[in-house]
Amino acid sequence: MKMKVTLVVAMLCLGLTQGFAQSQEECTTKLSIFHEYVKAKNYDAAYTPWMEVRNACPKFNKAIIIDGEKILDYKIENSTGAEKKAYIEDLMKLWDEEFTNFPGRTTQGEVLVNQAQLMYDNKADLGLSDLEVYNAFDKAYTTDAANFKSPKGLYTYFSLMVDLYDAKQKTAQDLFNKYDDVVDRVDTEVGIFSEDLNKLIAKEEAGTALKSKEISYKKRYESYLKAYDQIGGSIDGKLGERANCENLIPLYEKDFEANKTDAVWLQRAAGKMSEKECTSDPLFFKLVNAYHDLKPSANSAYYLGILKDKENKSSEALKYYEQALSLETDSYKKAKLYSKIGDKLKRSGAYSKARNYYRQALTLNPSNGRPHLQIASMYAASANDCGDSTFNKRAVFWLAADEASKAGRVDPTLKSHASQSATSYRASAPQKADIFSEGNGGQTIKIGCWIGASVTVPNL
Repeated sequence: MKMKVTLVVAMLCLGLTQGFAQSQEECTTKLSIFHEYVKAKNYDAAYTPWMEVRNACPKFNKAIIIDGEKILDYKIENSTGAEKKAYIEDLMKLWDEEFTNFPGRTTQGEVLVNQAQLMYDNKADLGLSDLEVYNAFDKAYTTDAANFKSPKGLYTYFSLMVDLYDAKQKTAQDLFNKYDDVVDRVDTEVGIFSEDLNKLIAKEEAGTALKSKEISYKKRYESYLKAYDQIGGSIDGKLGERANCENLIPLYEKDFEANKTDAVWLQRAAGKMSEKECTSDPLFFKLVNAYHDLKPSANSAYYLGILKDKENKSSEALKYYEQALSLETDSYKKAKLYSKIGDKLKRSGAYSKARNYYRQALTLNPSNGRPHLQIASMYAASANDCGDSTFNKRAVFWLAADEASKAGRVDPTLKSHASQSATSYRASAPQKADIFSEGNGGQTIKIGCWIGASVTVPNL
């Protein structure tokens, strides 16, 4: 009897093993078929074998996801009505399957953002309202904010909030809170990509050639930084005049008592009023002091510096700005502070001090080319004051052009602007005829006053 039972079990196991092997073999064959069809862009022919592999062997190969997205994208684009809706919903289902079956390829946040963006792009076909699509993005943000990294998704998320505010479905506080959420998310990602890019820039500056993989990474980092820069401007543009002093002051005044012990609320309120130049209102003073008393930080010290600037107490303001720098430990945020202080000093005409702060910003975050452009503009503005002859005054523009060119080399978001600025500065510098008349090609000119630099005259 034991022998019979053993024989039956062995035959069952053999059958299961043979069945599994046969299934695997069929999946291999059909995967090869649908993959070749996809390579040939014959997505209709690829659909059936792809679905068979997807259902029979869902974890078999990542081509199920990669090729599946292409197949369903084609089907969505070339269908209408209920059929199109079914394909859209199936693509969202495929992304869920990717997270389940190939967890190393994606994160929950990425899946939810992709699904929400697909819903937005096909809102009419799916019969969804702005609020329903917004809630899909909000689910992604509240579930896995750390992996909500899509520049396009972040802009769409905030754009929907603005539309809902305009439709009176969201309050002004909802709008400003979401603006801060999205801007913080963008700022975090820019900081991460900047840090990674800075390492590669430092390697290049040291004269070490990048490896092919590092070149690929550099292009990726630059691409993301450019995308975040673009949506940053679009987010501010979308917010527009909705966040002006006339709207901000009564809102924050009304909510101050309820939030005066909430450090995040105070910081965001003070930050928004600072951004929108509402710093002359007494409410800003109240917000800043409450925030600094509750949680002294780099931000609160910086805002106190703004208050001292408003009182025309520049030296006291600078002490607070320095305190802000000493309290900030994050290199990216510290670089932003140095740059902001440089901007203030530049506006007051303290060019030498401003340049020092800009250079500190560049030391901490060399992939941000904006300080280079600011230094270049100060050089150009000082041309008449810092040269001891007409030729030498115009020679200052070579310094400005060189500084502007540096911005384009290190910062992918500024290449076009930096190139235009450098070209403009060079047009104001001495030309070939001037160099010929002076007979000083190849000579070094010392530029005086606050600039304190030298420039070499080009050889003819």
